[in-house]
Amino acid sequence: MSVAPFRLSLLDTTHDRNAFDSGSEPLNRYLKEQVGQDVRRRVAACFVALASDDRIAGYYTLASASLLLTDLPAGIGKKLPRYPTVPTVRMGRLAIDRAFKGQGLGGALLADALDRAARSEIAAYALMVDAKDDDAAAFYRHHGFIALPDAQRTLFLPLATVQR
Repeated sequence: MSVAPFRLSLLDTTHDRNAFDSGSEPLNRYLKEQVGQDVRRRVAACFVALASDDRIAGYYTLASASLLLTDLPAGIGKKLPRYPTVPTVRMGRLAIDRAFKGQGLGGALLADALDRAARSEIAAYALMVDAKDDDAAAFYRHHGFIALPDAQRTLFLPLATVQR
């Protein structure tokens, strides 16, 4: 019988955030200094992947958001109700500690975020992300995300495709 290499949990005060190093100073700083305030203020939820020694191997955040209907590709927008905005879930950050890169954890965390958003009893049309660079945008496109026509680093994936 094999043991899952990571377990997922909501971030809490018992998790040691100081050792985390994704190689991106803004993502490290957010986890170490800002995420606690965002969670307490209910502007984001943070989920962590914990290694067997309880070290944070990766994390992502989710928050409610919206997209302007007019920002969506025309073929998609015309199939939706004529409201000015479409409800979405925003994955604000996704980061993997350097020691755990290359193990598929980024894709696993993305899959978990999509699953959480799709299972929610609060309706949302899509999971959206703002990719920090072209490599991150390519990662999301690889997983089926669609770029907004006028903002190629803002991508979305309709949650109906996840539920299928």
